[in-house]
Amino acid sequence: MSNPLRATAIVLSAALLAAAAGCGNGSSASGTTGAPGPGLPAGALAIPTATALVAVAPPVPPPAILSGEGMPVSFAPLARRADPAVATVKSRVERTTQSGRKRVVAEGLGTAFVYDPDGYLLTNNHVIEDATDVMVSFSSGLELKGTVVGRDKHTDIAVLKVDKTGLASVPLGDSDVIDVGDWVVAIGNPFGLSHTVSAGILSAKGRTRDDVKGLDPSGYFNFLQTDASINPGNSGGPLLNARGEVVGINAAVRANANSIGFAIPINMVKQLLPTLLRDGKLRRSAIGVEVDPLNPTDATRLHRPDRKGAWVTRVLAGGPAERAGLAADDVIVAFDGKPIEGPNELRWLASIAGVNKVATVRVARAERTFDLRVTLGELADQGEGDDDH
Repeated sequence: MSNPLRATAIVLSAALLAAAAGCGNGSSASGTTGAPGPGLPAGALAIPTATALVAVAPPVPPPAILSGEGMPVSFAPLARRADPAVATVKSRVERTTQSGRKRVVAEGLGTAFVYDPDGYLLTNNHVIEDATDVMVSFSSGLELKGTVVGRDKHTDIAVLKVDKTGLASVPLGDSDVIDVGDWVVAIGNPFGLSHTVSAGILSAKGRTRDDVKGLDPSGYFNFLQTDASINPGNSGGPLLNARGEVVGINAAVRANANSIGFAIPINMVKQLLPTLLRDGKLRRSAIGVEVDPLNPTDATRLHRPDRKGAWVTRVLAGGPAERAGLAADDVIVAFDGKPIEGPNELRWLASIAGVNKVATVRVARAERTFDLRVTLGELADQGEGDDDH
């Protein structure tokens, strides 16, 4: 059966195609904070009933420049500013034969964009994965050798460096602020047609591996969905808001549908950039639990007023969660002060918090709510189906 999701890099051989296809409130026991009440694990900090997590409203996005009818006057100025920063990425995979000769086994084509004029570009990991040679070319005719300085397979992000400064660049925006229905513009190289501009709207936010079938189950996905035309070759290109700021990296399309494309939110990328630039890769942290979304039956059984949070279905023996006192059927409702809507959010936050970090985990157990301090461990190498957090 064919994979309904297609990574949007053009792959010119079967070998690289295979690599790219990956292309609430409870009451406390004592009513006061301090010593845990009856039935709470040692070290738990009881939460008063009145204590609530307050979500901070995001800033209001600036309006796009529109005509009297509410339509964009033109995307031409935006495209002219951004296009010099968008590059074509050609990757080549070579293998050495038994005779010692090098043989090209795969070639691929994708997109990247300069976010730092000192020669740093962002693209998708599947565009350059396993590549032994990367070339980056711009609309001006400039062609440079690219070096991979950092990459993360599980978010499909890669950072390239070219030996050139003073390059045109595009600013990184705020993917939390952009809203469903806002205008977006994609620039890339669909089917090798370089520097193609397409426009549409943001169709949805928060698309995860539960929504987008066919993804690597060990990956972290929080896609923006758009109807701006994205096709093979667009992988790694920028998704821009009406101000010309990057709000996402175009990553994948639905092969069996029209006008359904997906982009990695730029805020997710910005969280990883410092580590990728410093270490070249990510060392992920973990709580040591397996979690699922709450279903209506178990929400009722566990005395939850709603289905928010991450339902703990298993605590790994000897892990950080067990040592801290977490138990099966606990519901994690916040991580380090951030409310948890569901297991995917917890999985992401726990993975980037840092190995050996002491994190505060807010737990709902039956009708009690309390905080536990968990010293995070290191997430084991992720393989197919690995779902520990």
